[in-house]
Amino acid sequence: MLLAIPEGVVVSYGEVARDAGYPRHSRLVGRILSQWSDELDLPWWRLVNAVGRLVPGHESEQARLLMSEGVFCEAGRVVRVRCGGR
Repeated sequence: MLLAIPEGVVVSYGEVARDAGYPRHSRLVGRILSQWSDELDLPWWRLVNAVGRLVPGHESEQARLLMSEGVFCEAGRVVRVRCGGR
């Protein structure tokens, strides 16, 4: 599912966990991404927590990547996704 997230679309860790068949395991999704996203070339920046918060410690990089895709961020959170986003 992660590789299928289109540019400019933001989903929550919980959505990914649910779609993978592991509802209520959103933290596990975050942990897996933190350890494997570089090796597997996963679009980690397109995932946020349930309230739109960016990855702690990586907010600037994630905001920059999201904004380059048309997603607006402010104060460490996604505030608006371009039309067509989930």
